[in-house]
Amino acid sequence: MVEIVFLAPFITGIIAFFVPKVMGRRLLVGTGAIHLFLSLLLWKNRPEAIFNNYFAVTPEGLLSLLVISLLFFLISIYTMAYLKESEIQKENIFTGFMLLFLSTMTMVTLSDHIMVMWIAIEATTLASAPLIYTHRSAASLEATWKYILICSVGIAMALLGSVFITLAMDIGKVDAALSFSALTMVAKQLDPMWLKAGFVFILVGYGTKMGLAPMHTWLPDAHSEAPSPASALLSGVLLNCAYLGIFKTNKIMHAAGLNDFSGTILIAFGLMSILAAATFILKQNEYKRMLAYSSIENMGIIAVGTGIGGIAAYGAMICMIHHSLIKSSLFLSSGNILLGYGDRFIKNTGDMVSHMPKTFVAFFAGFAGISGFPPFGIFIGEMFIIVGAFKTGHYIAAGIFILSLCVIFAGFANQVMKISFNDSDSTRTIGLKEKASLVWPQYILLLTSLILCFYMPDTLYQTIIDAVTAIGGGLK
Repeated sequence: MVEIVFLAPFITGIIAFFVPKVMGRRLLVGTGAIHLFLSLLLWKNRPEAIFNNYFAVTPEGLLSLLVISLLFFLISIYTMAYLKESEIQKENIFTGFMLLFLSTMTMVTLSDHIMVMWIAIEATTLASAPLIYTHRSAASLEATWKYILICSVGIAMALLGSVFITLAMDIGKVDAALSFSALTMVAKQLDPMWLKAGFVFILVGYGTKMGLAPMHTWLPDAHSEAPSPASALLSGVLLNCAYLGIFKTNKIMHAAGLNDFSGTILIAFGLMSILAAATFILKQNEYKRMLAYSSIENMGIIAVGTGIGGIAAYGAMICMIHHSLIKSSLFLSSGNILLGYGDRFIKNTGDMVSHMPKTFVAFFAGFAGISGFPPFGIFIGEMFIIVGAFKTGHYIAAGIFILSLCVIFAGFANQVMKISFNDSDSTRTIGLKEKASLVWPQYILLLTSLILCFYMPDTLYQTIIDAVTAIGGGLK
């Protein structure tokens, strides 16, 4: 049952390469619906995997899986309409790799073996790279190679970190399976020096894929060149998968009593990422790159909350869920803007409130949500992180955190106002009719974020608590 959740999209992904494009679009939506159904069954029953030495159903994995499944289903519905409006060469390749991307990301969420996790995260790179090159331009080729090169170097460092953890077992004379669950149980017996070295390399390696500064340089190019449905998956889902590898390693560090060491490094990388986003977002002239830097900011926020621990770790998990929902909505709306104005530059847009009112509502609401305005969940998560920082004495980090968020909001708001309300200098005709399937997926994503702020099912709340408790997090 567990393995079928990632095997199903793998099989349909292979099939998609050989079917006509109309059937490929239907296969995309059908697989998304089946995957969501299987994920909900997995959430309800929580069975043991057949290959239980390699795969396991964990709280943090379940959270990521449910987010992936819901997002992919809604994105696939949007993609059907998007593909009809846009000109994409080799559409069967695009839909095939979208499904393979879903398969590899699902495999990440269910991986428990440290090397299977590494293989799965590397597989996400191979499955998503062709999506970035979809438009086959010189810029997309450059972005794809940059993505492959930088992420491959990062993933090689993560492999080295995994080897260091095995050395921590050998030197500590520990006889245990090479899984996150088993290593967490025997963490106190592991050699602390090699465990620290392993964590640093894994953080840098998976942090490259997560988009943490200064390893983030692939992310703005990849997100701006990929078609908007792919950008929504890259930002809303892929970054979470890389974070999952760091989170599971941090569980081992916490169980070994080395949480101060890992927490300090996470806070440092998180603040660097937020500062990098604050620096570059002020002068962005492309709206998709602006959204990409916002993703770097939010990954930094999640890293800071995880590093602080306690109530801040709970806030980090809340931010992870709501960032996925809201940022995916924003990238889908950016696809409508690109289809409508035919340009990625902010200066060549304007007066969206009149030209594309339905997209404007989704885009502006998404901007409010991702900027941390109440009642959206990012606001709640950030408040927990700030409170956690003050409770644990991280006053300087809290100050940098708050100041950077203010700068990012100012830069983001300036560009969003131009897109939404500025008189457009261009006399071009808006080339997009806002069909329902091009806007309602964004509305559902935003509505889901809002509902979770006012009502969270007990099972979801308990799963979040179970996940963060393993790193000393919680609401106490």
